[in-house]
Formats: sequence, C-alpha cells, structure tokens
Amino acid sequence: MDLLGKALLSGDRLGILLMLFHAMAQTVAEQEVENLSGLSTSPGKDIFVVRENGTTCLMAEFAAKFIVPYDVWANNYVDLITEQAEIALTRGAEVNGRCGHNESELQVFWVDRAYTLKMLFVKESHNTSKGSEATWRLSKVQFVYDTLEKTHFKDPVSAGKHTANSHHLAALVTPAGMSYECQAQQSISLASSDPQKTVTMILSAVHIQPFDIISDFVFSEEHKCPVDEREQLEETLPLILGLILGLVIVITLVIYHIHHKMTANQVQIPRDRSQYKHMG
Repeated sequence: MDLLGKALLSGDRLGILLMLFHAMAQTVAEQEVENLSGLSTSPGKDIFVVRENGTTCLMAEFAAKFIVPYDVWANNYVDLITEQAEIALTRGAEVNGRCGHNESELQVFWVDRAYTLKMLFVKESHNTSKGSEATWRLSKVQFVYDTLEKTHFKDPVSAGKHTANSHHLAALVTPAGMSYECQAQQSISLASSDPQKTVTMILSAVHIQPFDIISDFVFSEEHKCPVDEREQLEETLPLILGLILGLVIVITLVIYHIHHKMTANQVQIPRDRSQYKHMG
C-alpha cells in the first residue's frame, strides 16, 4: 500500500508540474499590442500591431467609419425620426488582439470605450484541381456602440449600448502567406441589436495580414482587391494605347522614309517615246 500511495503521490506531483509548465508556456507566449497610428502619413488611417514572443504576428492598417442609424422623437413627441451618426475610428485608440495558427483577432476601443470594433480572421484549406490551397479571410465583424455618447448621438430613444454583428461574412479573401491591400472603399453590413437597424462599416486604405508574417513590422507580398486592379488597369490602359499609337506612327514614318529614298534612287523611264533620243 505504501508503494501504491507513493506512486499516486508522484502522479499528483507530475500533474501539478504539467499544469505549472502549461501556465508558464502561456506566460512565455504572452502577446503584446501596439498602436502605431502616429507613423501613418494619413490622419484618418490607423496602424495596429499584435506581437507574440517579440515577433509580429498580426498587422492591420486601415481607415474605418460606421454609419449608425438611431431613432429620436419628432417635435410632436409622438412620431419617431431616424437620424444617422457617422463614427470614425480615431487615432489614439486602445488595441488588443491574439494570434493563432488558424484564427486571429483584433480588438480596438476608442472614446473611453464607448465604441469597440472586433475583427475575427480565419485561415482555411481547400481542395482544388491544383491540390490543397490555403486562404485567409475576415470571417466576423462586431461593433459595439453606446448611444449615450453625446458627441455623435443627440437624444436617442434607445439610449445605451448596442451590438452590431456581421452574418456569414467572407471578406478580404487572400492566399495564405500574403497580405491584403485595397485602397478602394468597401462596405460591410452589420445587424444591430437596436431593432430594425443596420449599421454600415466602411473600410478604406486597407492593408492587413493576420497570419504568416515573416519579417517583423513588414507586410508580405500584397494581394490586391479586384477594384484596385481594375482601377489600375483603367489608369494604365490609356498610357498603353498611347504608346502603341506612337509606335505605329513611328513605324509608318520609317517605312515611308525608306520607300521614298528607294524610289528617288531609281532611274525614271520617260513615258513619251520622243524623249528616248535624249537618253544615253
């Protein structure tokens, strides 16, 4: 029995040691967050960084604003009028986040935590005709807002905190190992807990990478959104057409010059037979 008791005691100690080791591993893998918006050249754009073990694991640079509808009483205090608040993500916001192998999250708080933005990213593998391909995407957006915040809301009927969530979201889809870049505006609809209200999130000047960052504070190769690629093509197409037209003109002039020179060197045969006696 003594031997059995000692064995059980050793097992308990081993379990405690494993728990301590797990806790220490979590502490070692503690994550840091930084708001580097002061480095942005655009006053409306924010830069957020999540780091794990001293290495960057998530970077996000973007401008965001939210169009929030809310009800107020009309002058007769009987009818309701819907107003709109435009809430921009401001510099100096608090930031939190976490990194995982297949799931990462960014949280941003501003105006004394009256507003909270949560963005969840997932990485997935898909079987295609070319084999297994991995992509990441923005899978969920949550926006918490307080209509008691008086800067943006004036006498709301439903005063207090409301939560707006996306549904079945698959945005910013990007091949694994790459960052997502899009200068154009993108809108995401969020269903609010305020009845029959839909909040619109507008993103612009986006550059995000939530997984597989190789160099510290450096984005990987960009995957551009279709809108940017189309706009870039529209910008470069007139230039390409101009170059082609210029090349055609130059080639035409060269051919004309060569033809003219060759024609000038040929002996002109008179058409009038009476002129033959003057030849030779």
